[in-house]
Amino acid sequence: MGGRNYSAPSRPRLTIPHSPSHAFSRSGGRVVRIIVVDPVMMDRDLALPRYGLLYRLFGVVAAVWLTVSLVFAVLGPVSQLPILEQTARNLYFHVPMWFVLYLGAVVGAWHAGRYLATGRTVHDVRSEAAWMISTVAGVVALVTGVVWARFTWYQGTGLWWSPEPRQNMVAVQLLISGAYFVLRGSIDRPRSRARLSAVYALFATATLPFLTYVLPRRMASLHPGAEGNPAFSDMDIAADMQWIFYSCAVGFIMLGWWLYTQRVRSNVAELRVEAGRIGTQAPSVVVT
Repeated sequence: MGGRNYSAPSRPRLTIPHSPSHAFSRSGGRVVRIIVVDPVMMDRDLALPRYGLLYRLFGVVAAVWLTVSLVFAVLGPVSQLPILEQTARNLYFHVPMWFVLYLGAVVGAWHAGRYLATGRTVHDVRSEAAWMISTVAGVVALVTGVVWARFTWYQGTGLWWSPEPRQNMVAVQLLISGAYFVLRGSIDRPRSRARLSAVYALFATATLPFLTYVLPRRMASLHPGAEGNPAFSDMDIAADMQWIFYSCAVGFIMLGWWLYTQRVRSNVAELRVEAGRIGTQAPSVVVT
């Protein structure tokens, strides 16, 4: 019209380098940096753990070991001590859960620190799995302790929740551990969730020895290991019960480790499936 030439506005050129994380657009002499986010490329270290013959053999050994240990725990000899009597068999279940609790917390704290140092998602996955196993073991330890105290120290009182300092301190520690999973569930952004969870995991690990060991030992209590009440003396565990106890402890630790590795594998597989699903979509572009 009117001899004037009209042409479509020039489109900015998008130059994508070999790296998938950045691109540059030139338009009108202005350079705009564009971040191209490819979910599949965000974390390359989520390789599915490969468990070979030794791992399968470990699973079989753990299952046989724990089964035999539990048979002896139920049918084996037990010291007929006053008040305790047959409830002494709870020793084979209650105390090993404490070992799993502490070991799981240490493993979780280690991987939390590694995540803060490296930013690798696999450490966040391993930290969460270790804390899950530790927390479950803590719940079992608390429940078995409550039942044990109910039918021994507080028999005839009708009390289920006793005023034992260690029992109350463990309950507080489990609330702290439970808050770890509440925190993870309340944050949507994966990186922020992993970073804040790692910091909180280190805090929860720092409180664990004080709430479950140091403070209870400074308070008067009927629990072994408290003030004026030694732990693992001749009155606590007889010679014919020791080998069953340690066998159960090893068996439950092996079970905890096996469950930990299975949870890690399950969580990594879930993340890989999610990354593959998102990766089929177009990469997101953020203009800065």
